[in-house]
Amino acid sequence: MYTGIVQGLEKIVDIQQGNHFTTLFISNQNGFFDDIFIGASVAVEGTCLTATGFDQTQNIVSFDVGDVSNTLTTLQFLKIGNEVNIERSVKAGMENGGHNLYGHIEGMAKVINVIHSGETVHIDLVIPDDNIKYFFKKGFIGLQGCSLTVNRVDRKSHEISVDLIPETLRLTTFKYIKVGDHLNYEIDQMTRTMVDTLESIHARQNDL
Repeated sequence: MYTGIVQGLEKIVDIQQGNHFTTLFISNQNGFFDDIFIGASVAVEGTCLTATGFDQTQNIVSFDVGDVSNTLTTLQFLKIGNEVNIERSVKAGMENGGHNLYGHIEGMAKVINVIHSGETVHIDLVIPDDNIKYFFKKGFIGLQGCSLTVNRVDRKSHEISVDLIPETLRLTTFKYIKVGDHLNYEIDQMTRTMVDTLESIHARQNDL
């Protein structure tokens, strides 16, 4: 499990294609992986990945990405030299300054507007399919692994808006955001359960 408080950035140093999976090789310049072990879970761009190797000589960690994850997420667009958001999984007793994220990416939202205001950034996004029903003003969304507050919801146009503070921009790939980009998004699971339960109750009542 993760908090959505990204620790910082690392770089893609190599990408290798396997049989129905891709292996990402990621730097450890900031020491996020100093205590990594094979099988550890790490959120890379918000996607929960399993560490499959650690080369101590080159200080590089490897992660395998299956075809399904590649299809659903922005990991498919990564190139050597790209920076990625990193968060290690939560340890017992750690402070949770964000909200509970699982790294189970729903899909990709599209950036349709970016407004720079001083040192802050406002972003308007389109949520695909019928998933706009899971978002509410002042609710949560996971974007590229970041826990963010939803500040606007337009259900007719399937749009939401978020606002980023300077510290978030400093620590994450959001500093490079532009119109047309796609972002991994994760639905708050408590909200999903509530909405789906209410829809199920309503449907049963209509069948009576």
